[in-house]
Amino acid sequence: MDYLLTEEQKMIRDLARKIAEEKVRPVAAKYDVSEEFPWDVLKVIADADLFGLFIPEEYGGMGVGVLNLCIATEEFARACGGIAVCYAASALGTFPIVLFGNDEQKKKYLPDLASGKKVAAFGITEPGAGSDASAIKTTAKKVGDHYVLNGLKHFITNGGDAETYVVIVMTDKTKGARGASAFIVEKGTPGFTFGKKEDKFGIRASSTRELIFTDCKIPKENLLAKEGMGFIVTMRTFDMSRPGVAAQALGIAQGALDLAVRYAKERRQFGKSISSFQGIQWMLADMATEIEAARALVYSTARMVDAGIKDIAKESAMAKMYASDVAMKVSVDALQIFGGYGYMKDYPIEKYVRDAKITQIYEGTNQIQRNIIGLALLREALK
Repeated sequence: MDYLLTEEQKMIRDLARKIAEEKVRPVAAKYDVSEEFPWDVLKVIADADLFGLFIPEEYGGMGVGVLNLCIATEEFARACGGIAVCYAASALGTFPIVLFGNDEQKKKYLPDLASGKKVAAFGITEPGAGSDASAIKTTAKKVGDHYVLNGLKHFITNGGDAETYVVIVMTDKTKGARGASAFIVEKGTPGFTFGKKEDKFGIRASSTRELIFTDCKIPKENLLAKEGMGFIVTMRTFDMSRPGVAAQALGIAQGALDLAVRYAKERRQFGKSISSFQGIQWMLADMATEIEAARALVYSTARMVDAGIKDIAKESAMAKMYASDVAMKVSVDALQIFGGYGYMKDYPIEKYVRDAKITQIYEGTNQIQRNIIGLALLREALK
């Protein structure tokens, strides 16, 4: 379908697709096995100036918006969901600084993130605080002109490899959710260490680790916004970043469909290509239609973000939920078309199934997205 992309957006899409085909796809299986962080691929993406798409020009970015980020992320995910999330997770860690950083903080951190010299990460999840983010226990106590952080974050994408972290911690436990605050923490800060690298089912090219804070002393200037704004920072960040997760899912789904179509044309049974069977054609038709519907929703939501519309929690949740459900269904159906070969690691399709699953889980499970959508509908009905 024609989404009326500008010439600039088409150039970004074509550039990202070229990188995906020439640099990402050839090493996707290697990184899936080795679990190394794909620095060499990220350097190529950085050299193409794609890290700063959504970062304002005055801080070293291109200032062209979230839709452009989604377009690039989708193309990378078509080739490898794991490498794509390394790129997209840096955006997740950067959004809070773009949204809530003061000028000094933006000048200090954004240029290196925009250039890809450094990557970022966002930390809110803890062992006892996943979907219930208000249950976080990591604390920050103000002591003189510093804050002292104690606690740990769990399942943090880009953990250990990122240089810049935005973490949500409690500065006043007595206030519940209103007692949370957001801080920028730099890798190498004394008292800030990392747990083991998680051995994951999918997106194995990306690193997932614990962030451990033990009397970690950071300057008060690293507070984002002000004390008590932590959950506002988080919600605004997720509203902006969930279209990016949806774009990852979209790319995984499109990549799986591409492989299924190619295989169906090549595989022969009963003396003819299996693509001639009506059952296969119907599967492909449903897959393609669902992907196109997801793309329309994702692109529309990203355009809302770029237009400056602030109350988009419902739409962002819809995009993330629907696209990730489509990614899971399409990748499983694609594997079915491959038959027994699809179950073997000699063929790439099983990786798409593994990579698709996490998109239904991180940045809020799809059950949580449905809660967000339902509550928004009920609030709208009261107006």
